[in-house]
Amino acid sequence: MRSKTRLIGVGSAALFLACFLGCQSDHAEHHEDHPAQVEHIDGSDIKKVTLTERAMQRIDVQTTAVQADDRKESTWLKVPYSSLIYDPHGHTWVYTSPQARTFVRESVDLDRVDGDWAYLKAGPAVGTQVASVGVAELYGTEFTVGH
Repeated sequence: MRSKTRLIGVGSAALFLACFLGCQSDHAEHHEDHPAQVEHIDGSDIKKVTLTERAMQRIDVQTTAVQADDRKESTWLKVPYSSLIYDPHGHTWVYTSPQARTFVRESVDLDRVDGDWAYLKAGPAVGTQVASVGVAELYGTEFTVGH
């Protein structure tokens, strides 16, 4: 049920993003100051998304570090549940932030969700910054929804 809810949320967020970042009354100003730059990553279907400082503030993008959770027999990775995004095929992703205002989608292997935390069998290394707020907007930007 959560996956379906997230997919509906992605669609709604993408529409919001298209207007929130893209709709401006002065079209000349809009063409000069794009809120995001989307670049293809060679050898991949994944794109790098770089937001302007203003876009970061508008959608309130926040990041958090991937954590280790070793309360079980093996060590799991732990991220806020809000960091996850599900694509239309049911694959699970997070957006890593290799540098300020830059985001790259990375596949994760989800073990379980417990409250506000998602426990991963595989994903970005411990300490990697991942988006925890604004994830649906990043996904919409990567796929140029509204452009």
